[in-house]
Amino acid sequence: MFKKILRITGITLGVIVGIAILAYAFIYVDMRLRISKTYDINAEPIQVKYDSASLAMGQRLVNTRACVECHGKDLGGTVLYEDALLGTFVSRNITKGRGGLPDDFTVSDWVRALKHGVNRNRKPLFLMPSHELSQLTETDMAAIIAYCSQVPPVDREPREFTLGPLGYVLSEFGLIPLLPAEFTDHQIHFAKEVKREISAAYGQYLSTICINCHGPNLKGGESPVPGGKYVADITSTGNPGKWSHQEFITALHTGVTPEGKHLNPAEMPWTITKSFTEDELTALHLYLKSIK
Repeated sequence: MFKKILRITGITLGVIVGIAILAYAFIYVDMRLRISKTYDINAEPIQVKYDSASLAMGQRLVNTRACVECHGKDLGGTVLYEDALLGTFVSRNITKGRGGLPDDFTVSDWVRALKHGVNRNRKPLFLMPSHELSQLTETDMAAIIAYCSQVPPVDREPREFTLGPLGYVLSEFGLIPLLPAEFTDHQIHFAKEVKREISAAYGQYLSTICINCHGPNLKGGESPVPGGKYVADITSTGNPGKWSHQEFITALHTGVTPEGKHLNPAEMPWTITKSFTEDELTALHLYLKSIK
């Protein structure tokens, strides 16, 4: 009897392991196909100015749009996350230094990367938030390109971006936004300009930086970072919806909420939002409070 139980248990475990191996094989092949997909995308023409005003605007946008959070303060690339099971997530050197962008990297290449999340060969870039950046106006996109094209070169050979077994599985099910090109609207055209004023409309434009963590409806939910904490609802139905404009500004400038909670910048990047002006944060708060 005992031998029979062991035999049945062994067969059962063997079947489970076999199914798991087959499932992982399918996931691995599917993810490799998605990673190697070529996107039929032509970069929308854009006029880039390299005057002092454009460069100053670009520098500010690089800070407020979280470019430095991923690519480093010098834009020379960095290791974002490293784990044996998940993989090694790195951002690349986007300067013209050794290990960075080639000398012939064009404005069209920049547009493909920022607006569409693909490289010059039209293959998807890892973790490049094109679904957010595609919402930028032509003026803002051009300013970012101008500034990034002019930053001092950094010599830093990039480490290879690798996916571990768990990284493949979580990416397959959308629990890691590995390939934003897949959910970017590639048909959207540049908005020529957004009126910079204290209004919900301008706040909506600014809110695109929030959607990567708080979701398209900004209602929060599971963290996009594996093992991360539950993400807060920042609309009228969440805590920020109950705050005054000044309380909202103070929280996003100092990292301390009206309830006395100290926000962890690794979870809520108030180190980025502190660069926003009071008028910009008021506009953002107006928009968030308008979401029911």
